[in-house]
Amino acid sequence: MFHLKSLQTTPSSLKSNMKIKASQPMIVNVLKSQTSSSSTEMDPRIWSKLPQELLEHVLCFLPLKTFLNLRSTCKNFNSLVFSAPFVSKHSSASHLSSFLLLSHPQFYSHFPLYDITIGSWRNLAVPVSLFPSFASQFNLVSSSNGLLCFSLSNSCSFLVCNMLAKSARVIQHPFFPFSFELLTLISTPKGYKIFMLCSKFPSNYAFVYDSKDHSWRKYHGFQPLLIDNFHQEGAFYKGSLCFSTPEPFSTVCFDLENGKWGNLNTEMPRELTFVRLVSDTVKGKLYLVGGMGRNGISRTVRLWELGKGGNWEELARLPELMCRKFVSVCYHKYEQVYCFWHEGMICVCCHTWPEILYYKVSRRSWHWLPKCPLMPDKWSCGFRWFSFAPHLYALP
Repeated sequence: MFHLKSLQTTPSSLKSNMKIKASQPMIVNVLKSQTSSSSTEMDPRIWSKLPQELLEHVLCFLPLKTFLNLRSTCKNFNSLVFSAPFVSKHSSASHLSSFLLLSHPQFYSHFPLYDITIGSWRNLAVPVSLFPSFASQFNLVSSSNGLLCFSLSNSCSFLVCNMLAKSARVIQHPFFPFSFELLTLISTPKGYKIFMLCSKFPSNYAFVYDSKDHSWRKYHGFQPLLIDNFHQEGAFYKGSLCFSTPEPFSTVCFDLENGKWGNLNTEMPRELTFVRLVSDTVKGKLYLVGGMGRNGISRTVRLWELGKGGNWEELARLPELMCRKFVSVCYHKYEQVYCFWHEGMICVCCHTWPEILYYKVSRRSWHWLPKCPLMPDKWSCGFRWFSFAPHLYALP
């Protein structure tokens, strides 16, 4: 099970050197009530008159576990949990840890989690109850805003679930048989969308699933060369998914509303050996991670941000020693490299390496996340990292 433990503080016992006179019986009674909390009872004559907005304000500061237990106490609390005003208050008042989640074929239904807040490892066991009985095999393929998307390979379907709320939805493939590339889960204010490419036709198609009406839509004309970057998801930027193409490097965009493809009209940096795109959806920024060198060999790794004028502005360069390690890890096979955004971090990963190289944007510094201690040394391929920020109200 996945448990989130909140920190609790226990107040120390009250001590006082005050001398209480016999003429002060009311003060004596107050002190007795403070020191004998077990005999204190809530007066319903007072609490029943508490305005609803004040009650909701108090409840939104409760620890998550206590908050969820209230659902079974009365109908009012059960309906309050998922009411729009209360959801907004609780989301802003409470803060859950965010995690980097590691998926590997040999982990099966268990996923190591690195807690960014406290800097420690945890283990996430997927509840079997979330999966249909016919799903004997599943593979994590994408994540977004607390939602996880699994491919149920033996049933020609996907499962989108919220581990925290213990809710899930099975989504059938558009048709059978169906193979897909570059699947990307995109969280929206009113639900989510699933984007993917399918090249098993005389013509190429893009498919988009919309949770608002639970339907698939098919669109023509995607770039065939995109499937060469099969480990990289699309970067969501200004309503579109952005993808980098192999040489000659460029950026193509897919508008999720009208299903049209276009190009990002900006000049790419020179002497690139590989390109990956990452987006900060909260601040609406687009970043480019790329290697620079010649003949397909990276000498440096740099980071750019798309400026207001439509030009790539350099932000940082990977230090030399860290760059040497990164290049040796990849063996210059950059098709294994993928990037994603997580809570102010730009994460650079390799399908064949268990560590994460990340750039902390606020500190402008590079770091290595060490290898997970739960992982045996003999595993050498199949590592896939995801951003996982549990969110109670991200409903599938």
